[in-house]
Amino acid sequence: MRSKTMSQFCLTSVRMMSVVVVLTACLVPSGGGATVLVDRIVAVVNDEIIRLVELNEKFSPLEQQIRSQGHPSGREEEMIYQKRMEVLNDMIDEKLADQQISEAGIMVNPSEIDHAVEQVKAINRYTDEELRQALALSGIDMERYREEIRKQILRNKLVNLKVTSSIIITQSDMDAYMSAHPEIYGPRKQYQLRNIMMAIHTGADAQNRQSVYEKMTAVVEMLDDGQLFAEVAKRYSEGPNAVEGGILGSFTLNDLEDNIADALSQLEPGQFTPIIETEYGYQIFYIEEIIDASPKTADESASEIRRKLYEQQVNERFQAWIEKLRQDAHIKIIY
Repeated sequence: MRSKTMSQFCLTSVRMMSVVVVLTACLVPSGGGATVLVDRIVAVVNDEIIRLVELNEKFSPLEQQIRSQGHPSGREEEMIYQKRMEVLNDMIDEKLADQQISEAGIMVNPSEIDHAVEQVKAINRYTDEELRQALALSGIDMERYREEIRKQILRNKLVNLKVTSSIIITQSDMDAYMSAHPEIYGPRKQYQLRNIMMAIHTGADAQNRQSVYEKMTAVVEMLDDGQLFAEVAKRYSEGPNAVEGGILGSFTLNDLEDNIADALSQLEPGQFTPIIETEYGYQIFYIEEIIDASPKTADESASEIRRKLYEQQVNERFQAWIEKLRQDAHIKIIY
């Protein structure tokens, strides 16, 4: 059974239809008179298809990332096959979701998309231009971003309709969760952080990635020579916070990705991490200050714990639901 969470996608229901699909490959003649495969069907989902070009478009950035990591050839091809199948299965789930959304007549108003964009800007303290710049670093324009938000809102509405309506979180559930996680709700340290970031653009090949890494290495040399982190960040960071000297704010280690938290846990104020590869690009993190903070009270933690327990139950029910939908659907993978 494949494992999937709501953060990966909001899903589906099914129409069982008597459909005969003729599987054809789209071929074009090459210069020598032979034929070259341009497109073909890779999956049938009820009465709809997923095409090779669609799969390639989704998988290409991930394939480039895997090939740039220097795995042995046999292991590399195995990883590519596994990840490609994961992407294809995600696309099947998305197709099922879209079919169910259509059947349920779920709609999204432009104002809902506007509101979601404004929320993203508020959370990240972005202006319109800063948001566009952040998206551009990932190779995404505003039109495509709004379309992705529209799809996510539709799927969220679908899950709210099909999965979440009966979820109840009790006070005893919350108390038990708080007791079980002293590393989060006990005494903790707050890390005041800065960063320097250089983006790795979507689809970047190994040469481009190496070029970015070498630029970051030059930045490390400047820091090792004693240049102030904030000043170097202003000059060289590509993050939207560069003008502020790379200020990120205050975080506990539990707020951060494991590889970042592990690197920071070994440092003192005034020190910086090695170059770390993240989903946004190569980054260096600097500890401005470490503050010992008191444990959160039950009242302070209530909304956070309720959200976590809610998400946990949604994920569990969602997993069971999507597996049932797959069992009922007509799905054929032609790989």
